[in-house]
Amino acid sequence: MRGRRDMVWFVIVGLLLAAAIFGLQKIERHQAVQPKSVALTFKGDARNSLAFTWYTEVPGLQGVVQVAEGAQPPDSWEGDRILTFAAESAEIAIGNGKRQGVHKAEATGLIPGTAYVYRLGSGKNGGWSEPAGFVTEAAEAETFSFINVADSQGVTAADFKLWGRTLDKAFAVFQDVRFIVHNGDLTEEPENEQGWDAFFGQAGQWLSRVPLLPVTGNHDEMAGEAERFTSHFNLPDNGAKGSAPGTTYSFDYGYAHFVMLDTESNLKRQTDWLRDDLQKNGKPWTIVAMHRPAYGGNQYEKAEDWIKVFDEYGVDLVLQGHNHEYSRSYPLRSGEIVPAGEGTVYVVTNTAGPKFNELKKDKFYHAVHFQNDKQMFAGITVSERSLSYEAYDADGNKLDEVVLTR
Repeated sequence: MRGRRDMVWFVIVGLLLAAAIFGLQKIERHQAVQPKSVALTFKGDARNSLAFTWYTEVPGLQGVVQVAEGAQPPDSWEGDRILTFAAESAEIAIGNGKRQGVHKAEATGLIPGTAYVYRLGSGKNGGWSEPAGFVTEAAEAETFSFINVADSQGVTAADFKLWGRTLDKAFAVFQDVRFIVHNGDLTEEPENEQGWDAFFGQAGQWLSRVPLLPVTGNHDEMAGEAERFTSHFNLPDNGAKGSAPGTTYSFDYGYAHFVMLDTESNLKRQTDWLRDDLQKNGKPWTIVAMHRPAYGGNQYEKAEDWIKVFDEYGVDLVLQGHNHEYSRSYPLRSGEIVPAGEGTVYVVTNTAGPKFNELKKDKFYHAVHFQNDKQMFAGITVSERSLSYEAYDADGNKLDEVVLTR
């Protein structure tokens, strides 16, 4: 009898163990096909389109985005009111012989000034993202706000918690934000996919519903290679010849024209492209974003030709990073301080990550210059006749403000 009881218990334990293994495998398969590192961007006209990028642990899956009009998820993701867009799905090597799936799609034909809900994934093994919402740009230009940050670069999850906390406070202060401009150095090591996981994971509640428009920093493009950076974003392909797509680009929103420059390579061709781009600009305000500062705690000498173009075409504001300190210039033109409204204002929004540099020496162009050793962000509000720039620390204290007017 005892031998039979032992055998029964052996069978029961075996079945429980097998069930546990099967359950774990099922959970792992489910997690593997779940979308991660979801990024929203502008690729075409922000009034009627939105672009998406996401990764999956498992390569070889076909990605899909589904979009429904309205502020709440639909009762069913089937039917005529559901818009479906196929992704361009590929594989990317992430090191140690491992590969992951990268998926890029663009939703087009949307209605301006309209709330939408979307989900994305493959649909296999429950591989859909949680539904999230976004709002298209209004048909006619209107006042809008966006957030500016820089240098979230980190390595560990703890590093990127600082980045997440900074965005949490930014969205608490500026509650109707249409997008985020990041001035570069998103992570410390672009080849480290765990860093990207933490970057997107710590800010997922915001990045899943508000577009992020990034600039290429020296930790995003190394030795002329920016594939890991650009693979995470579906960006306009309207930049300078010779630049990797997604490292230089421009777009319009509301009353402003935005130009994103790459300080790491192809500077001469970017100068020609910048001049041509600004010649075509018909917006009241022009905002440039770049990583190494033309005027910050110090100056990037290779940007001299760009500065001449800024002066020629009346660029209003240049958003910069790299120096891990806070600075705002007086209005500048031809290397000299000029009256308000007659020159370009240059800012470095400190850092949204863990690294701070010692404060560099004050320069003639510094209107405000300090190191507070706290993560910072700026909220920028653009109307037809004014551009308001407000800088805060991650505790919500306003530390600087300037208003440009027409």
